Amino acid sequence: MMPSEKYTLESIMKILPHRPPFLFVDRVVKLIPDQTIITERELRPEEPHFAGHFPGLPIMPGVLVTDALAQTAGLLWGLSKVEKGGEISSQPEIFFLAAANMKFTHPATPGETLRMTACTDRAFGSLISYTVEASVGRNLIAKGTMTLALKENL
Repeated sequence: MMPSEKYTLESIMKILPHRPPFLFVDRVVKLIPDQTIITERELRPEEPHFAGHFPGLPIMPGVLVTDALAQTAGLLWGLSKVEKGGEISSQPEIFFLAAANMKFTHPATPGETLRMTACTDRAFGSLISYTVEASVGRNLIAKGTMTLALKENL
């Protein structure tokens, strides 16, 4: 397990090509290279998607929860590569390919902390499958599987 202080927002942005307002990971809480990562995102009331989804009852759109989980899985891949002494390119090296069996069981609302977990399931060629889950406190927000693809075969 790696200490969360090791991975600053700056180190996250060296791995992920996303930038605000589409960067959905604030910090790494736990990393076991090539196995598991836990990240968090503070859901800020001023984020633009809350204004329109939905007025009077703001919730984080499921597609953005899914993207946050994909970013978390991408961080697992990238930080694992760095931990093994590898270099990260200035160009994106891994991309979100597919989500399967995503289930959304509870809304995430402004002011909450979204906690995301990605666990490596299996790798096949340039594709890597992850089991992912998002929660707020004791409430499961979403879970499913997703596949990321290394750029070499895109």
